[in-house]
Amino acid sequence: MNKWIDKERFITLLQDGMRVMVGGFLTCGTPETLIDWVVESGVKDLTIICNDAGYLDKGVGKLLINQQVKKLIVTHIGTNPNAGKLMSSGGIEVELIPQGTFIEQIRAHGGRLGGVLSPTGIHTPVEEGKQMIEIKGKSYILSEPIGADIALIAGYHSDFMGNLTYKGSARNFNPTMATAADIVIAQIEEKVEEINPEVVITPHTFIDFIVEV
Repeated sequence: MNKWIDKERFITLLQDGMRVMVGGFLTCGTPETLIDWVVESGVKDLTIICNDAGYLDKGVGKLLINQQVKKLIVTHIGTNPNAGKLMSSGGIEVELIPQGTFIEQIRAHGGRLGGVLSPTGIHTPVEEGKQMIEIKGKSYILSEPIGADIALIAGYHSDFMGNLTYKGSARNFNPTMATAADIVIAQIEEKVEEINPEVVITPHTFIDFIVEV
């Protein structure tokens, strides 16, 4: 299968109401071109799963401005005042998760695990609606795995099969998110003939489609 696609093919993969994971940390390692194409597609009622709400004009902030988001599942929204306004007015639903728990829930989905036990958030709104489990006298919150219909990630190099490397801190959540979605699309900076297997971070088996920008 040819994994290399263009904008037109990318847009055909999108549907209203999808759960979409987006890699990046404060737009470092965020696939900006893919987000721009989601904006162009006009799909709506999306549930966006990402570390943060980006900025007004960067990252998933562009999807919020374009009113394409129904729900955010994030660790914080403080860098995007528009996200705070939308949450306060009821324009979007926001689920805030402690960052360490957030990435472990995604990892749990990728590993087909039943959930994550963490003491973080006990006696706070984080525990509301969650099952509590006690182990050796210590209480933990059980958080269920988080998966998505589609994951949009940003890599650095890719070979023709889709083996990926990442560049510095742009790696962040991208490799884990690549394991936790039905369809994974990687935006990469450069296609190379060969990557040393010793430095491959995301194996090609996790990557469904690739866009070079």
